[in-house]
Amino acid sequence: MNGGRPVELRQLKYFVTVAEELHFGRAAERLHIVQPAVSQQVRRLERSLGVPLFSRTTRSVALTEAGRRFLPEARAVLAAAERAREAVAPSGGLVRLGTSEGLGDRLDALLRAFARLAPSASLELVHAPTVQRLQRVRDGSLDATIVRGSWPSAGLDFTPLWMDDVWVALPASHPLAAAPEVSFASLASLPARLSPPSRNRPLYELVVSSCRSAGFEPLLGADFTTAQDTLGTLGFGRPHWTVFYRAHAKLLPVPGVVFRPLREPAPRMQTYLATLSDRRLTTELVALIEAARTIEAD
Repeated sequence: MNGGRPVELRQLKYFVTVAEELHFGRAAERLHIVQPAVSQQVRRLERSLGVPLFSRTTRSVALTEAGRRFLPEARAVLAAAERAREAVAPSGGLVRLGTSEGLGDRLDALLRAFARLAPSASLELVHAPTVQRLQRVRDGSLDATIVRGSWPSAGLDFTPLWMDDVWVALPASHPLAAAPEVSFASLASLPARLSPPSRNRPLYELVVSSCRSAGFEPLLGADFTTAQDTLGTLGFGRPHWTVFYRAHAKLLPVPGVVFRPLREPAPRMQTYLATLSDRRLTTELVALIEAARTIEAD
């Protein structure tokens, strides 16, 4: 063994799951995380131990001899850790969940589906900027938070929940508002009002990359502040545009503003549930993930 790097419980959990499935993709689905996270942690475990635990080809995954010897020991450590957790775990089914205003009708559907799947559990919703919510998951004051796009992930796992369409918001009086869809190229001459990268880098980068795919650099106007202020200016000020997630836009009938799907390209954003990497998903969090995937399938 290397001896220089500590072995983490999550690495043992990922190793055991892959050993049982003999497939990294199926193991990731069972763990409710993305496959690259499983592969990365297993590789780190192998480096810590100084031996390969799996032999991998493009078609198969198999335990090495070292992996077969290590498997029962890993299971024993995980069982002991679980017994220790259960000895001090608080009772109750409360989930402290971080949210944002842009979830729109997705949040309503999620709450209804969660109530069906976990009727004895309860949710405490906490609204805060994304960076603050992620830090609160790290320090344990939140059990999980919903986030859109990729954020710094030290100490956190990100489970995919659903994809969100991004729509454009335009003045109702603008000629583009008469079309059922709006192409990105047709926005090239209008200023864009976007959240700055310091506040929402994933959405900013998605919109800017979509503009570039359509052949232009966006003309950046004033920053997006709040939905109310930005839409008020959009409806009655000089012509410009901004973006909203479809789930949010459907709840925002605003005089003087229309929302339209975008095409060429049609941007979409992945939404995740962020949880602590070294903590087992509770029954309630698993139910929350299943609830999210139920509404995604609808």
